[in-house]
Amino acid sequence: MQGNVRPETMERITTPELAQAFIDEQIKELRSQIGDKKVLLALSGGVDSSVVAALLIKAIGKQLVCVHVNHGLLRKGEPEQVIEVFRNQMDANLIYVDAVDRFLDKLANVPEPEKKRKIIGKEFIDVFTEEAEKLDGIEFLAQGTIYPDILESDGVKAHHNVGGLPEDLQFELVEPVKLLFKDEVRVVGKALGLPDNMVFRQPFPGPGLGVRCLGAITRDRLEAVRESDAILREEFAKNGLEGKVWQYFTAIPDFKSVGVTEGKRTEGWPVILRAVNTKDAMTATVEDVPFKLLQHITERITNEVANVNRVLFDLTPKPCATIEWE
Repeated sequence: MQGNVRPETMERITTPELAQAFIDEQIKELRSQIGDKKVLLALSGGVDSSVVAALLIKAIGKQLVCVHVNHGLLRKGEPEQVIEVFRNQMDANLIYVDAVDRFLDKLANVPEPEKKRKIIGKEFIDVFTEEAEKLDGIEFLAQGTIYPDILESDGVKAHHNVGGLPEDLQFELVEPVKLLFKDEVRVVGKALGLPDNMVFRQPFPGPGLGVRCLGAITRDRLEAVRESDAILREEFAKNGLEGKVWQYFTAIPDFKSVGVTEGKRTEGWPVILRAVNTKDAMTATVEDVPFKLLQHITERITNEVANVNRVLFDLTPKPCATIEWE
């Protein structure tokens, strides 16, 4: 599959059989392109990079070097899942970089959303580049570019998992799923044996929880976002909403509200719940979450997450609101 234009005759990948045919074809092409050289991949744990990693592991095994950067802004359990799936189950050549302190120190006392995004993006590039420079024999850079990325940018877009690496790294690109749509990537991921909660995970912003810890990020409030988000995801899964709702998450603003705990006046953060459905992310409707479920989620969050004393449900569609708060 050469070039950046999807052939009109290319059949949509909708079944395991078609996915397997695609995988077999790509394995041949990847082995021909790469030979005995090494490939570097920034493995975020998202759908696209995970599918590319699994495909390359099948094609070239240990010649693939995956770098997973934990910037402290991932959801609960995600770094552990990347290590379990790729290092322990698939025996991948995986480098894990704990850069939590590095990122959070840079983000301290920075309330502006756009400035936070730029810091996160630049720091990721710096960390990934430093790791790349430690390695010998890398001639290829793999990316999880998919066809919508090309359509949106006329083929000139740095994939968000890599963030636009310096040109002096001089790697030849490997983009095995660049002619696939997201739904096809998921079918291929299933055929490659990736777990459902990785293949079907909901959209997640590039800056991660950094744009859901509203305002200047603090470690304790970031942890509250992570824990409340985990409770929301767990309850949606238990109640049949996991595959029904397009995106759902929690956000916490940088102010406190007055509350009562064990008969004493306290101050704690409010947690905002967001659950929306959309087809194209240009418009979005709010999911009609059963009130009893909202009450149960509220009870769990206020009892289980430290320093939280209030839970709010965002009823605003897009427009006039955006899906994310920042």
